[in-house]
This record gives sequence, C-alpha cells and structure tokens, in this order.
Amino acid sequence: MSEAKSEAKIGRGKGVVILSTSASELKGHKTGAWLEEIATPYYLFKEAGLKVTIASIKGGEIPIDAGSKGENFYTADCKKFDADKDATAALKNSVKFADVAKDAVSYDSIYLAGGHGTCVDFVDNKILNKALAEAYESGKCVVAADCHGPVGICGVTLKNGDPMVKGLEVSGFTDDEERAVKLEKIVPWLLESKLVELGAKFIKKDNWAVCVSCDTSGEGILVTGQNPGSSHACAQKVLEMIKKGK
Repeated sequence: MSEAKSEAKIGRGKGVVILSTSASELKGHKTGAWLEEIATPYYLFKEAGLKVTIASIKGGEIPIDAGSKGENFYTADCKKFDADKDATAALKNSVKFADVAKDAVSYDSIYLAGGHGTCVDFVDNKILNKALAEAYESGKCVVAADCHGPVGICGVTLKNGDPMVKGLEVSGFTDDEERAVKLEKIVPWLLESKLVELGAKFIKKDNWAVCVSCDTSGEGILVTGQNPGSSHACAQKVLEMIKKGK
C-alpha cells in the first residue's frame, strides 16, 4: 500500500494521536507502554486511511514493557510493528504531547495507549487533562483509552466542574486484573475503583475478556477498552465513531 493511499482523507480532522507513556519505571518496577496497545490501533487507523501521530508525554523514544513482547502477548501486529521501519522510527522519535495538545480538538481522536507507565506520567498531568477536556467538550474529537490508558481520563474535569467520566459508561483494567498481575500494591490507585469513585458506570467482563464501552450520552464521545486484548475492538469502535460522527 502506498503512503498516499494509506493516508487518504477520511474523518474531519488531522487524524489520530496515539499517546503513550514516557515512564519506564513504576516504583522500581520496570514497565513502559504495552506494545499491542500501540501497534494494533496504529495499523487499524493507517489501513483505514487516517494519518497517525505517535506521541508520548516527554517525546522521543517510548519505553516498551518487556512483558508485552512475551510469548502470550507478542501478537502479529506487534511483530509487524517491530519489523516496520516507519513504525519503529515513529516510536523512537515520538512527538511531545504538549506540541499537539494545544490543538487537540483538530484531531479526529486522541487515543491513550496503556501500560503501567501511565500510572506515573498520565496521573495529575495538567496538559493532558486540559487537552482531553477540550477534545471531549468539542463533541468532535473522539477521546479513547485502552487498558491502563483510562488512567489519563481520571483527572479530566469539565467546565461545569464535574469529572469527565461522571455518569458515563467506562471500561478499563479491572481491579481483579490488577491483582492478577500482582501490581495492586504499587499503582497509585486501582483504576476500576477510581473510576467508580468519580461517578463512572464501570463496564467489565471476566479477566482478559474483550470488553469495550462507547458512551455518547454526554457532550462528547468516549471509547474505552478493558485490557490489551481489547485493543482491536477499542480501535475499531473509535474508527466507527470517526466515520459516523456523533
């Protein structure tokens, strides 16, 4: 597929920003971004004709959690990504999020990839919180997050003072899944519990099952996925909403 064809114009905006963590450690635990949650949406959006910008909190090379290249997690998209010169170059030279945040509403979607690194630099991030609030309240830019990506929406407050997630159906890495990977003691808070505390209607299935939520009941569009295995379904729903509009 030629570059011109792969980025044929669809959607109303400047494409999709896939935002990843820049943190390689969480309280001494080696971590980073989860590769599947970057690679899967990257190819789905590119193949649909959307321009994809890979960004991170600090910019530059994105640390990848070694666990995401383990036997049971190193998917076909991950292998394709690692063998793709353009993709790996984008990963090593990611755009600093602050450079796109000021114009967040001009994108079709801001898509927050997961990995435990998000528990470091997505938390209490004023630039991220402001950009996501503006994107969501515009009603035009799909706000999306998978697995630990929803850590980045927990601090978003709307103009009326309410948490963005209040009253919305939201999915994300469950408390049981966190306990299953034995990291419940080092995360800043359990994501499911935090979202419920903020007033979200938490949507989940059994551990590691595919689960995606799409809520358009508020001012904007919010799409969330439960875990790494939900990445394709999550990105597919984002694509559907971009094509459809709210």
